[in-house]
Amino acid sequence: MLQDVLYVVLGLLGLFFGGNWLVKGAARLSLSFGISTLVVGLTVVAFGTSLPELLVSLDAVSQGAHDISVGNVVGSNIANIGLIIGLTALVFPIPVKAQIIRRELPFMLAVSVLMVLLIQDGEIGRWDGALLVIGVIAYTVVSYMLALREKRLLTAELESFEAAEFGADAAQANRLFEIGRLVVGMIVLVVGANLLVDGSVNIATALGVPKLIIGLTLVAVGTSLPELATSFVASMRKENDIAVGNIVGSNIFNILAILGITALVQPIGVNPRVLEVDIVVMMGFSVALLFVVLGGRISRWQGGLLLAAYLIFTVWAFVSQQGA
Repeated sequence: MLQDVLYVVLGLLGLFFGGNWLVKGAARLSLSFGISTLVVGLTVVAFGTSLPELLVSLDAVSQGAHDISVGNVVGSNIANIGLIIGLTALVFPIPVKAQIIRRELPFMLAVSVLMVLLIQDGEIGRWDGALLVIGVIAYTVVSYMLALREKRLLTAELESFEAAEFGADAAQANRLFEIGRLVVGMIVLVVGANLLVDGSVNIATALGVPKLIIGLTLVAVGTSLPELATSFVASMRKENDIAVGNIVGSNIFNILAILGITALVQPIGVNPRVLEVDIVVMMGFSVALLFVVLGGRISRWQGGLLLAAYLIFTVWAFVSQQGA
């Protein structure tokens, strides 16, 4: 048991540091090509911080731990909104751009509804996975094309982001060095994902805790650490497009890319509890976020409510499944 706990701790550290190295390298590369912070947050950073979920889901489904694979995605989306946005806004109230309210959040809800429809038969098959992967490719292409149309607004924004997050020389980034940072980050992520899944599965078995609950809570929070670090630092440095865009984009990528790619590799069985409870909770948090941002700002008290709701869900998930 002690060895498994050590695996989980080392796995979480690997995901955290590997995710940060990967995101920083990816963001610097993107900024050197003149891509806006909002697009970086919605795509590059979001996908980078979602890579732990992808690696954990692939590793889990290869071991037959389908509950961890699905629970990881659903739990991460819940944690992204309740824990990460809630905790970040509780410390630093977050202004929200109109584009996120008008376009990105409705799309996130539409993707969530698509997931609900696809899992009704109790499985995310390869054809479902192909549809989701096509969706993430289309989303990324459209986001980049829209960014090109808005390029006249980018210069001042890029300079501000570079100075705050990466230093004034981000536009002159050593691209070869940043590619190396990406590779190292990926290796650390892979090792961390393997350790985390192995330790979590063993602990779940030893304690009699259902694997779905482990995926919804411990693994979900662990793979969300890069999002937490990114959003917290971005909000602290007033880069609110990254703070919010990272979460919205990550939730979109979690469903489209993580479930899609995983299902292409191997169809994923879906626990009935996901249909009856967890997907409903995920949709509830998503709708709540849409209403919270309608005022153009996530205040401290709203962040506190989101965080409290997440903590209540986590406690209830464990209590309701004792002995399951």
